[in-house]
Amino acid sequence: MDAVFYQVYPRSFCDADGDGVGDLEGVIDRLGYLELLGVDALWLGPVMRSPMADHGYDVSDPRDVDPLFGDLATMDELVAEAHARGIRVTMDLVPNHTSERHPWFDAALAGGPGSPARDRYFFRDGRGPDGSEPPNNWPSVFGGPAWTRVVEPDGTLGQWYLHLFTPEQPDLDWNHPDVGADLERTLRFWLQRGVDGFRIDVAHGLAKPDGLPDHDWSAHALLRTTDDDPRFDDPHVHEIHRGIRRVLDEFPDAVAVGEIWVRDNDRFGRYLRPDELHLGFDFRLAETVFDADEVRSAIENSLGAVAGVGGTPTWTLSNHDVEREVTRYGGGPRGLARARAMALVELALPGTVFVYNGAELGLPNVDLPDAVLQDPIWRRSGRTERGRDGCRVPLPWEGTTPPFGFSTTADTWLPMPPEWAALTVETQLEDVDSTLSLYRAALELRRTRPECSGDDIAWYGSPPGCCAFRRGGGLICVLNATAGPIVLPPGRILLSSLPLVDGLLPADSAAWLA
Repeated sequence: MDAVFYQVYPRSFCDADGDGVGDLEGVIDRLGYLELLGVDALWLGPVMRSPMADHGYDVSDPRDVDPLFGDLATMDELVAEAHARGIRVTMDLVPNHTSERHPWFDAALAGGPGSPARDRYFFRDGRGPDGSEPPNNWPSVFGGPAWTRVVEPDGTLGQWYLHLFTPEQPDLDWNHPDVGADLERTLRFWLQRGVDGFRIDVAHGLAKPDGLPDHDWSAHALLRTTDDDPRFDDPHVHEIHRGIRRVLDEFPDAVAVGEIWVRDNDRFGRYLRPDELHLGFDFRLAETVFDADEVRSAIENSLGAVAGVGGTPTWTLSNHDVEREVTRYGGGPRGLARARAMALVELALPGTVFVYNGAELGLPNVDLPDAVLQDPIWRRSGRTERGRDGCRVPLPWEGTTPPFGFSTTADTWLPMPPEWAALTVETQLEDVDSTLSLYRAALELRRTRPECSGDDIAWYGSPPGCCAFRRGGGLICVLNATAGPIVLPPGRILLSSLPLVDGLLPADSAAWLA
């Protein structure tokens, strides 16, 4: 499966109704751009009904569209219009937790201790003589404890509930039969409307270990997990994914893509067994520094993680939770050059590629003022971690001043930097040397050239500080991560991330050869 998915972060893609927040109508308006770019499918970020405590990942009704983004009719139109352009649509699915405003959680609060409604979540008595200490020592991924104490219907402090993320996102207990049955309803609801599949949020976190044991968190960091973390990758999670797969198998072309933060290759591969997920996000390339040996190691690791189960590798350099690659590789012209080079490496690989909206424009992270930060991590960490807002700033489409065609109001949900005038879609479409033009050319070659085929790669000999591989169909990709130019192997140049200089591949660049 060599598909290229384009991740649309709905709040930041395009705003059609002028409220400063992107919406489904805005996505529809820009489908022509995505067709021109040459992607095969969309991964649409969360648009289900939500109070937006975590920008849509706190779902109060999984079978409706939040009015901030539109309605069900608009979603149906988006799916139909995308399909007419040959673009498939996958949605974000959030099965680990609900919103605190979900009817189930309202019933759990109202029911009090011992209520059957509480069994759908993890309600526990506190520790200590008066129950004033959390039931275990787990932290939230976003900072602070993973437990919040509730006020009972009689006005007294009572039980605690588990939330691996914000208190507005109580974790579901998948041991309760209602949880799986409701998710099956949700899957069929969207698949019957023509949606082509789902990206499953926190796919490795749905099951919790018996007894919810304490853990040594001395090496813990926010937004980071390790393979011994009891909050994630419990063995019982695989039966949950088998249940999801059984529903998707009723819709032969549907696909499930799991967000799987698991480092061990054998454990990662289990999620991609034939009766579980179709694809799993492997984040090693997104975590890798710009170093040829490290890049090669990440590629080998990702290929190895799926080889044992016959799975398809996935590749991504960024997403809505990750610092943009231009900034990650050093920022400025050098960071951009390296990001362009890594784009060619990524798009040369066999498997499925995910491109985060704005990567094709070479957008950097934005250093936003404290006053505008909205990510709950900022608040939960005591304002010590700035969170993910810097990679979620709205896209610049056209014009010379903010909001650059993203909206009719300059008061966008996150402010746009004026220097992005040089990075708009309008500007880059007219520039054959732009990052957008590079992506378009690479995507067309990937789609049309016979050299860009084959399920395996073979490593080429290359100078120190470089790496090169040959795709099964004959494509050769060379990455020069040194400080100077290098001689390319024999072959016809198909594409390079920077112009060659006297036939040599410059520093911080990559090239494709036939």
